Amino acid sequence: MLRVAGFGFKETPKHATRNPKHFFMSNRIYTIDIFRAITMLLMIFVNDFWSLKGIPDWLQHAGAKQDFLGFSDIIFPCFLFIVGMAIPFAIRNRISKGENNQKILFHIAIRSVALLVMGFFTVNTEQNFTASGLTHGWFKILMVLAFFLIWNVYPKSKDWKKYLFTGLQVAGIALLVLLFLIFKGGKDGAWHMTPQWWGILGLIGWTYLISAPIYLFARKLPWLLLVFWGLFTLLNIADHAQWLKTPIPGGGAFQGFAFAGIAASLLLDRAIDPEKRNKLPLFYIGTGFLMLFAGLALRNFFIISKIQATPTWVFLCNAIAFGFLALIYYVVELKGKSDWFRIIKPAGTSTLTCYLVPYVYYSLAAYAFTLPVFMKTGVIGLGKSMVYALIIIGITALLEKVKVKLKI
Repeated sequence: MLRVAGFGFKETPKHATRNPKHFFMSNRIYTIDIFRAITMLLMIFVNDFWSLKGIPDWLQHAGAKQDFLGFSDIIFPCFLFIVGMAIPFAIRNRISKGENNQKILFHIAIRSVALLVMGFFTVNTEQNFTASGLTHGWFKILMVLAFFLIWNVYPKSKDWKKYLFTGLQVAGIALLVLLFLIFKGGKDGAWHMTPQWWGILGLIGWTYLISAPIYLFARKLPWLLLVFWGLFTLLNIADHAQWLKTPIPGGGAFQGFAFAGIAASLLLDRAIDPEKRNKLPLFYIGTGFLMLFAGLALRNFFIISKIQATPTWVFLCNAIAFGFLALIYYVVELKGKSDWFRIIKPAGTSTLTCYLVPYVYYSLAAYAFTLPVFMKTGVIGLGKSMVYALIIIGITALLEKVKVKLKI
């Protein structure tokens, strides 16, 4: 669920002002998309920290056994929170088009498989591997090329172009199969690709695959959605308390973020009239404080650890997500300042593209130039990483203009 709707940086249609509910429905996506864009900007930013040295520990990921919440540990939870927020809108949109539950479930499955496949490949490129006749850089470039061939948004066509686009998708599949076959991991090259921890995209895929169908069938009973949220929270606690071993990745933690996002969208549903809209940030802040208190209480039993996906980490990050959502909603919806975020618009409209561009960028940059040490150190290095993140978004914008855009 990396992209749900348009970013919405255009003026609200005049007819919307005559219908408060329509006005609200047309604007509510602003907050979600801008939240997504900011999160993606920060994800690209922190993912560049590997190239730096001399930066504060609090900005980086905490160690697996370290009881600490680094800034980098907050980004992925916020993205899963947005995934959850987007699920109700996406499913309602499909229902409004007349799709039945079977078609929607099929779409959920296809989208999830796509994310799992991409996560499967990208997580293996993080390991020590060899590939017959290919450097690491070219392996990643061809991998991303295959993704684009398969999942690019091709224009609808009924003439010969339709067969051309189908042929490009088949070529992309064949290329992925080839890359899978020539991949050799480990010191002796005896390993083949394995799921490992599934990578960021794969974890999003698992989260969506589990959370979206639950919303589909429980959407008319909001209390039941809250029950599922509590259930995944209990599963996460039980997993870390060693009461039982939860088979799903993250032990229920990632679904905990998604259902928190779904709850945030349910609150949006209740804020139709102006008075409730004005109070919505307070509801978000109040929910955030409840999450904060729960997280602090759980710290008596579990450390804060992103790598271990502890319940403490889940509640504290949900608290931050609700607080940040309140701020964005206030700025964007109540103050009408969506134009402030125009520069990062592509990170919200082509999020999957934006996430994959760095694989190509790093691979080509390794051949093109080497930055001096001072540009990769301390505050200057952090500035370099932010500029890099903005460059990636700029490249994504250029790809959008030439009709190159991933959508699943």
